[in-house]
Amino acid sequence: MAADDAAAWRTSRQMVLVVTPDWNADHGTLRAYERRQGGWQPAADAQPVTIGHAGAAWGLGLNAPQAVGPQKQEGDGRSAAGVYRIGETFGYAASADTRMPYRALQVSDYCMDVSGSPYYNRIVDARQVGEQAVAGSSEPMRRDLHLNGDALYTVGFVIEHNAQGRAGAGSCIFAHVWRSPGDATAGCTAMPEAAMRQLLAWLKPEDQPVFVLLPQNEYTRLRATWHLPALEP
Repeated sequence: MAADDAAAWRTSRQMVLVVTPDWNADHGTLRAYERRQGGWQPAADAQPVTIGHAGAAWGLGLNAPQAVGPQKQEGDGRSAAGVYRIGETFGYAASADTRMPYRALQVSDYCMDVSGSPYYNRIVDARQVGEQAVAGSSEPMRRDLHLNGDALYTVGFVIEHNAQGRAGAGSCIFAHVWRSPGDATAGCTAMPEAAMRQLLAWLKPEDQPVFVLLPQNEYTRLRATWHLPALEP
């Protein structure tokens, strides 16, 4: 790992951090931090979250590739470990209490999870790209309308894993509302709706917020080199 690995997020002043017990755990603890006076300071109480039902795996983000540990692949049921930009926020309502870019989801919005598609790992509107372009996608964004009132995407944000759309490397990684504390995800990070709304109201694009997910052992190993915060109880 390069000594300046953390340079890619050195100017970030907000961090959403998830630490899990190990690579195969389907749950973890979320904390939020602000960089003030050169150091990371807690910005919210710790919050339990669920992640991928198969655990976590190294994804493609801001940090240098890591050779040891599972590597994220499409359909593996693992959340993306590493450091990522927080992308646009989204939800079922016309607007949300956030300063981040917000996408009011439409019934025609899909996230393309079919590897090889020119729209792979992108949220697209079928009215603009054509119904055939989203054929095979298992990610309709208006889950409430497509899946009998499903509330998972009531509000959430994009975790910018695999932003370049590398084929087979994994797609459609979000933070969103959980179904229950015992329900893991297909690879996203999920939490209570109130916690998600608190995060969205806190996030500021000018602070270049990042999302970090690491198993505990990797967090301990990388904390000093990546200039990560000391974990609060």
